[in-house]
Amino acid sequence: MVLCIAQFEADPLPANLLTAWSFPVGPFIGLAVATLVYIRGWSAAHKSRPTELPSWRAACFIAGILSLWIALASPIDALDDYLLASHMIQHFILMSVAPPLIALGAPTVPFLRGLPRFIIRILSRPVFQARWLRSTFHVVTHPAFAWLAMNIAYLGWHVPMMFELTFRSERIHDLEHVTFFLTSLVFWWVVLAPWPSRMPWQRWTMIPYLLSADILNTVLSGVLCFSGRVLYPTYAVAERVSSLTPLQDQVAAGAEMWVLNSAVFLVPAVLIVMQLLSPRALADQATLQRNIKRHPRVPA
Repeated sequence: MVLCIAQFEADPLPANLLTAWSFPVGPFIGLAVATLVYIRGWSAAHKSRPTELPSWRAACFIAGILSLWIALASPIDALDDYLLASHMIQHFILMSVAPPLIALGAPTVPFLRGLPRFIIRILSRPVFQARWLRSTFHVVTHPAFAWLAMNIAYLGWHVPMMFELTFRSERIHDLEHVTFFLTSLVFWWVVLAPWPSRMPWQRWTMIPYLLSADILNTVLSGVLCFSGRVLYPTYAVAERVSSLTPLQDQVAAGAEMWVLNSAVFLVPAVLIVMQLLSPRALADQATLQRNIKRHPRVPA
């Protein structure tokens, strides 16, 4: 505990939280460039592909970018050294809000169309035609890899020893955020399969994919809610900026994770079930079965 007290130096919190917005230059430049490239590419691609790239996809992408900025620059970030509940809201945005919104934006084609031509020419041979890059992409977007990557990152960074490291180094804290976002982006990319990507497994497999992730979320949330002791020493010694005790703050954080993340996992699972049981889907399945019976495959 003494070590944690010595190493924990939170940024001073303004008396008025509305003034607690920060301006991280690096993330701002990255998000601004990504937004400009996407809008430029979407505007060009939308003219020839209005069905695949409707306006709501652009709105989703921009909303995802804005949510990232809120997570990184708003008072939520300013409070994360003082309240675990605020820290978990930040993690929720980085993992369960921004990634699915950006994936719903179907950014692949807009990014390619939005980049300047000279950059495309420079990257065409060493990057776009590289077999190792295509192989890596297929591995990273495989459902098994995506599920493992997201859940290992989610559980691993919330182990007390790893979580405490993020308070001792800003670089480690940034690495945590990047890991959360990228692994979650891959996780949701598999579920949403934004155009022009294709789902590698059958649609029904996304139901256990999502439900099993929710089980792990429930376990971690339950540990935070019912452990009966403060798991992260930094919050035990942090200045109190609310009426919550450190243990009450931890319980509130666990409850947030439990309710919010479960909703994000369960709602898509229910929608997929409804989609699979829709009259059109059942009719398509029946047609497929009839075609299989009429034209059985000849064994090799």
